[in-house]
Amino acid sequence: MTTVIYPGTFDPITNGHLDIIERSAVIFPKVFVAVANSPSKKPLFSLDERIELARQSVAHLANVEVFGFSDLLANVIKARNVAAIIRGVRTTTDFEYELQLASLNRLLTNGVESLFFPPTEKWAFVSSTIVREIYLHGGDVSELVPPAVFNALQERCPK
Repeated sequence: MTTVIYPGTFDPITNGHLDIIERSAVIFPKVFVAVANSPSKKPLFSLDERIELARQSVAHLANVEVFGFSDLLANVIKARNVAAIIRGVRTTTDFEYELQLASLNRLLTNGVESLFFPPTEKWAFVSSTIVREIYLHGGDVSELVPPAVFNALQERCPK
């Protein structure tokens, strides 16, 4: 069975992330969504909250499993027998950064490849950072995130 991993901070998970997960789930029999702890990024939601929001967002996908991690991604990949890393790339800047990570991950995992997914046009401009900024400044993000995330944002930062 080919298992792939889609790692990220997912603070919060967006419809752009969900689109990549859904597209991956059609191609691969098993997709891990690995939520990185990433304390240096000072996330709005805790690791446990981000894991739960991701689980709620992918509940309709039987072949997707969500878990959190604090370890080096290469160690997670080895421990879970992952065949490839899924990454979304929106811009050339994303691509350059992801290309560096892909090379390092290939080295650290003895050859595990990274597969780059371009965004669906509808979600090409959406990022977690933008969603947080829009929401925290009073904007409507209801069309940019899954319903569970929108509800969590309203509870965390009521307008």
